[in-house]
Amino acid sequence: MSYRTPLEHRIAKKTTQAILEHNLIEDGDRVMVGLSGGKDSWALIQILDVLRKRAPISFSICAINVNSGYKDFKHSAVTEACAERGWEVHIEHTTIGAVMDDILEDGETPCSLCARLRRGVLYRLADSVGATKIALGHHMDDFVETLLLNVFFQGSLKAMPARLTSDNGKHTVIRPLVYVTEAEARAYTQENNLPVIGCCCPACGDLSLKRQRLKRMIADLELEHPEIKNSMIKAIGNVAPRHLLDTRLYPVVQTAAALG
Repeated sequence: MSYRTPLEHRIAKKTTQAILEHNLIEDGDRVMVGLSGGKDSWALIQILDVLRKRAPISFSICAINVNSGYKDFKHSAVTEACAERGWEVHIEHTTIGAVMDDILEDGETPCSLCARLRRGVLYRLADSVGATKIALGHHMDDFVETLLLNVFFQGSLKAMPARLTSDNGKHTVIRPLVYVTEAEARAYTQENNLPVIGCCCPACGDLSLKRQRLKRMIADLELEHPEIKNSMIKAIGNVAPRHLLDTRLYPVVQTAAALG
């Protein structure tokens, strides 16, 4: 069975690379996709469905949409699109939007808090749908932007993993689009006529947010260095610990002579 378009072929190749390199999906898995209705999660569930039909292993997928409680959110468009394609979907209605201001901590952005709360809902629902993996639609741009956010503003050299086990060891989060760019995810969603739905949060898309500022900076650098994102994603997987300053990796032994 051939791929329908060159774009689908390219995204399938990159997603398969991520799955194989990081052991993201295994035989018998039930993969729960966090389907927000945005372009990235649509691209993720679409390509996983394509790969599911071609893979030498057997796995199933289902979608979970976490409705944050904003009145204009069109969750019906999500259920209709999934029904048209034969995808299992569950809508979870929450009051996340209503409690955001009450629990937002100093220095925390609304988007980061919302993502954390939604992640908690996904963990809870994973058990009820029998999911063995929770798939999120983070793409290459998210990885490199998170790396720079932590370096510039948190004093920490970290990004995000393609595969993450929750603190209690019960859940495994996977990010199969790690090698897929945001532009590719957007184009793939459009190519498949999937309905992109905004989350209706008033803070969403605010260009003053640090992540959006970094997005513009990377885009400017990309004009001169087209491969800069590929270089950065490669760097995340090509760490040289001895060339960093973290003494937890290589404890410094102080001697009397050195101190004297």
